[in-house]
Amino acid sequence: MMGCCLFIHQKKKRKQRKRDVDSLSLCSLDINEPSSKRVKPLSRVTSLASLIPPVKAAPLKRIGQTLQRSISFRSDCRPENTAPRPWGRQIAPSITKRRDSKLWSETFDLGLGHMLSSEEIKRQEAIFELSQGEQDLIEDLTLAKKAYRDPMLKLSIMSEHELNQIFGTLDSLIPLHEDLLSRLREARKQDGSTDHVGHILVDWLPCLETYNGYCSNQVAAKALLDHKKQDHRVHDFLQRCLESPFSRKLDLWSFLDIPRSRLVKYPLLLREILKYTPNEHPDRQHLHQAMNMIQSIVADINTQTGESECRYYKERLLYLESGQRDLLIDSSRILSCHGELKNNRGVKLHVFLFQDVLVVTRAITQNEQLCYQLHQQPIPVRDLEWEDLQDGEIRLGGSIRGAFSNSERTKNFFRVAFRSGGQLQMHCFQARDAFNKQQWLNCIRQAKEALGSTESDPQTAARCSDCSADASAECPQMDLTDLTLTPVKT
Repeated sequence: MMGCCLFIHQKKKRKQRKRDVDSLSLCSLDINEPSSKRVKPLSRVTSLASLIPPVKAAPLKRIGQTLQRSISFRSDCRPENTAPRPWGRQIAPSITKRRDSKLWSETFDLGLGHMLSSEEIKRQEAIFELSQGEQDLIEDLTLAKKAYRDPMLKLSIMSEHELNQIFGTLDSLIPLHEDLLSRLREARKQDGSTDHVGHILVDWLPCLETYNGYCSNQVAAKALLDHKKQDHRVHDFLQRCLESPFSRKLDLWSFLDIPRSRLVKYPLLLREILKYTPNEHPDRQHLHQAMNMIQSIVADINTQTGESECRYYKERLLYLESGQRDLLIDSSRILSCHGELKNNRGVKLHVFLFQDVLVVTRAITQNEQLCYQLHQQPIPVRDLEWEDLQDGEIRLGGSIRGAFSNSERTKNFFRVAFRSGGQLQMHCFQARDAFNKQQWLNCIRQAKEALGSTESDPQTAARCSDCSADASAECPQMDLTDLTLTPVKT
C-alpha cells in the first residue's frame, strides 16, 4: 500500500517537472528564437487608430466624417441649416436664369442681307434694341410685382401701406410700356424691318410724365426698404428671392430702379437710331422732334427728383439748438451731393452739400427713423475754401505733417476752411477712396461756380441746375449719384 502511494507521488512530481521545462522552453523561444508569427513592432505604429480592431472601423469612420463636417466651415458650399419657413418649402439650388442678348440680324431669318447697306442694318439693330428693351422692362416690372409685392402682401410680411410706399406707382408703368411695345411691333413689317418709328415716339413720349411721381418717391422708398430689411421676415424673404434663379442675382431695389435707368437711356437709344438714319429719310424730322422731347422730359423729371430728395433730407435734419438753423438750408432746392465721410479722429459723419450751404451731421436713429443731427455749424458755400491733401499729409488726431504717415489710415483726405467771427476754422474729411474724394472736390468747386453764376447771371445758373441727365449733355453740372452712400447707424 505504501509502495502504491509512493509510485503515485513520484508520477505527479515527474509531470510537474515536465510542465516547468515546457514553460521554460516557451519563454526561451519568445526571447531568443525567431517566431513564424508576424508581430508588428510598436515603434512602427503611427497612430492609435492602427491598433483598433477592424470590427470598430465603421463606427469610427462615421464619427470622423461627423467631426470633419463640423469643422469644415462649410467650405463645400453646403446650405446652412435654418428654421423652417412658414411661407415656403426648401428647394435645391438651381442654375441662375440669365437673359440672353438678342440682335435683330439673329432674330429674323431674313434674305435681306444682300439688299441692305451696313448703315441700314445698324439702324434696324438700333430700332430692335429699343423694342427689345421695352419687352425686357415689362418682364422685370411684372416680376417685381408678382414675385415680390404680391407675395409679401399675401403673406403679411409688410403692410399694404408700406408696400405702396416702396413700390410707388410701378403698376401704372407696365401698361405704359406695353403700349409702346405694341406700337413698335405693329410698325414692324413681315420681313422684320421697320421703316418709321419717329412718329410713334412723338405721340408716346408725353406719357413719360408719369415718371415724375415714381422717381420723386424713390428716395423715401429706398430709405423705407432699408429700414424694413432689419425685420428678419423681410430679410429672409428677400434673401430667398435673391438666391432663386428668377432674380438673376439682382436684389429688389435693382428691379425698382430699372425704370429710372430706362428713362435715362432713351436719349441714347434715339441718338443711335438718328445716327444711322439718312438725311433724306422721312423719319429723320420726327426723330429730331422726339429727341428734343425726351431731353426736356428727362431734365424736368431730374429737377423734380432732385427737389424731392432735397426736401426729404431737410425734413430729417435735427438741430441741437436754435442757433444751428440756417435760412440757407431752408431755402435750398438742390442737394448737390451727400454721403459718409470721416474726420481725422475717425468719427463717421454724414455730410450734405446743398446748393448754398455745407452741413455736417451724424446719423442717428430716432423713433425708428434714420435722422441726421447737426454736428457743426452750417458752412455757407460762399465762405467755403477747400484743399486737396496728399496721402500721409495728415496726422490722425489733428495736426498736419509732411512725412512718416503714408498709410491706409491717412489716405484720401481733403480739407475745408471758412472764416467765422474773424477766425479761420478748418475741417479735415476722409473719403472712402481717391475717386470719391475727387467727386467731393469737384462738387464743392461746381457749387462755388454755380453760386458765382447766380450772383452775376441768375438765368445761367437756372439753366445749369435744370440740365438734362443725358450722359453727353454739355453742362458743368455733374451727376453724383455714386456719391450718395447708404447711411451707417452710429
